[in-house]
Amino acid sequence: MDLDDIYTELIMEHNKSEHNKHHLQEPDHVELGHNPSCGDEISLELKFNGDIIEDAAFTGHGCAISQASASIMIDIIKGKSKEEALNLVNTFISMIKREVCDEEELDKLEDAIAFKNISNMPARVKCAVLAWHALKESID
Repeated sequence: MDLDDIYTELIMEHNKSEHNKHHLQEPDHVELGHNPSCGDEISLELKFNGDIIEDAAFTGHGCAISQASASIMIDIIKGKSKEEALNLVNTFISMIKREVCDEEELDKLEDAIAFKNISNMPARVKCAVLAWHALKESID
């Protein structure tokens, strides 16, 4: 099994998983994300403890890429400070744009590195970054 197959499997697992797809009880912030080119929509819900993202979840619908990206992002940001989360957003978007290739920098993205080659499919880029843009808007 090559790396692309592993990444594809990881994306499909997160797409099917419901562990991050639910409503939070009394979220501190809700940010809506919409991709008009394909109709993907998510509602990102965040719970903060001071500067720390204590909990996060999402609801919505869309393709496997948008749903898996939201789920993976949530796994990565829980327990992180707002600043750490924004750094992850910037690294993820830079990876998608092929502006960051440094493996040490990309390792910070954990499972989100599965989307590294999404730029080879331009129609899917907006799907992959939908949740990440919503997170950035939530924190800003």
